Amino acid sequence: MSNDPCSYGQDPMKTSFLLLLMGAILSGETQAYAANDPDGAASVLAAGTHSVPHTIDLSQWHLVWQDEFDYENEGLDRNWESQNGPSGHILCSRWRENAVVADGLLYLINKKEQRGGQEWTSGNLWTRRTFPYGYFECRYRYAAAHGTNNSFWLMTRGAAPARGKRFEIDINEGHYPNEVNTNIHNWSDVSVGTDGTKTHPSFSQRFSYGVRPDYSVPLAAPVTTRRIRLISNNDAHFHIREFRIYSVTGGDYPPPLSEAADRDTRRLRNYAKDPSARITCSGVYNAGTKPQNAADGKLGTSWITQREGQKWIEFEWPAAKTIGCIQFVNGWPREGVWEGLISDYTLQYHNGAAWVEIFAFDVANEVNFAEEYHTYGLQWNEREMVFYLDGTAIRQEKNEFCFSETPIWLSLAVIPWSGPVTDAIDGTTMTVDWVRYYQPKAQ
Repeated sequence: MSNDPCSYGQDPMKTSFLLLLMGAILSGETQAYAANDPDGAASVLAAGTHSVPHTIDLSQWHLVWQDEFDYENEGLDRNWESQNGPSGHILCSRWRENAVVADGLLYLINKKEQRGGQEWTSGNLWTRRTFPYGYFECRYRYAAAHGTNNSFWLMTRGAAPARGKRFEIDINEGHYPNEVNTNIHNWSDVSVGTDGTKTHPSFSQRFSYGVRPDYSVPLAAPVTTRRIRLISNNDAHFHIREFRIYSVTGGDYPPPLSEAADRDTRRLRNYAKDPSARITCSGVYNAGTKPQNAADGKLGTSWITQREGQKWIEFEWPAAKTIGCIQFVNGWPREGVWEGLISDYTLQYHNGAAWVEIFAFDVANEVNFAEEYHTYGLQWNEREMVFYLDGTAIRQEKNEFCFSETPIWLSLAVIPWSGPVTDAIDGTTMTVDWVRYYQPKAQ
């Protein structure tokens, strides 16, 4: 899984919105948008040794195997095996009873129940047959709760294969509501530290859709206040790299990621950097990530929130300021992709008696992969791996050790690293429409 470096046939209307969002990102207004856009992830795709089309052309591929789940529940066992027992690395045991076929769909079901020595149960399946190189895809919908892992993946089983390493390719480990995680694990080269901790080579990229690193909120009606704050219920800690509270100007405000954002002091004032400003926050990740870092004019430093609970940062002045625009930059860039982007925020000002909302955003209302079906794909051959979302390439990597045939895996899990584990998980499902496997047509 990808971690913060500081801690360690879809619905056509929904798909059109997502692709429009991706297209806007690709237009090049700011490099940061590449974090949200499969087509815009050119810096990631460049990691491979061969150029690839940004969309998959299935007319060049022959459909070899598929499961459309168009049979009774008992028929699932013809194509799939099931885990039936505990899972030590996650919070749930997994059982055949948690995989149900009905109405042309496969439901992997989370249940809050004691079984196998664990407090939750879920489902984990793999195909009875193994597959060589080709194009793999699966259309599914996430479980609608934080703390869940919605996965479509390939992994070798048993002893080391005759060629290459034991490996795992996570085509997607999806996290509610909007995260896609692609991972490549080398399970042959496991090392043990002096404390007994086991590690292995892992190569991950995470993509968050519907969110962005830079936000600018001009106020149609300026407000005069002594206090401004941002609040977020984001399920994990996050970075605020810069927070700006601008005076009213007769022109446009500079883009949040531009050099002018902290230098254009002749035309407008940034009250967040006012020497009289008192900056307080809900907590910090560690002593070096204080809230003052969010107003020092340096994108290289940040206020990093505490892990748990509601997160907030507040600016207060001895005398009232008239505010025309609020901006902030969040997340961290890695290999051309912005990660750790917050899923929700609210901006407020204090009117002397109470807090008043200026603007609110929640990605679950905009891009929710638990409400929308999406298709996740992998083009895999001896040279490279290319990951796809809805037919658009999001990542390309050189293939260095994944050479053996493998089953296809589908799994749902309850996990502690993707938000709070609460009773909201009980009864949620990863819903699978179909799984397909292609090989290239003869040229």
